[in-house]
Amino acid sequence: MPEHYYTASPQSAHEERHFRTVFAGRTLEFETDAGVFSKQHIDPGSELLCRSLPPTLGGDVLDMGCGWGAMTVMTLSAHPDVRMTMADINERALALAVRNVERNGMQAAAVLSDGFAQVAGEFDAVITNPPIRAGKAVIYRMFEEAKAHLRAGGALYLVIRKQQGAPSALKFLRELYGDAEVIERDGGYWIIRCRKAAGAETRG
Repeated sequence: MPEHYYTASPQSAHEERHFRTVFAGRTLEFETDAGVFSKQHIDPGSELLCRSLPPTLGGDVLDMGCGWGAMTVMTLSAHPDVRMTMADINERALALAVRNVERNGMQAAAVLSDGFAQVAGEFDAVITNPPIRAGKAVIYRMFEEAKAHLRAGGALYLVIRKQQGAPSALKFLRELYGDAEVIERDGGYWIIRCRKAAGAETRG
């Protein structure tokens, strides 16, 4: 059975890589490996999403499907006061994320979870580069579960390419959240922000 970056326990031979990049005026160091998403560099969509986050971002932030931690580290680089949690189903990717956070002198909670299954609590923001190859049913359920884990007034920020279903995803998100809009477009990538109504019910 072929492996994907959303495989829980990758068995592919290790192929460790190290590289540096600059984000928010800071040089960041990363380690990646085989069996994870975008192992050779930071995915352009992930970087665009992090550049599109509001300067006022604060509170508790969840990086859903964090992979090897690129978005968590970039978010903490630009917003050092947020309380980050990162979650992924891929054991190898999450272990790399923990190391990359520590490598850059940062802190973040890590949760091994299939979607939101093991994620507890509520967040002021959820960021995600969803696993498109897992299929529409999987990522749309992720969008629904993100809403359930957002505090009233909180926001989901996601990146999706136009040719991979961004228009239909935006329609679904507008129906789900009521307030969903494209806040950035570049190179075929759409950054969509969805706000949970301030009076909406939160998880009990």
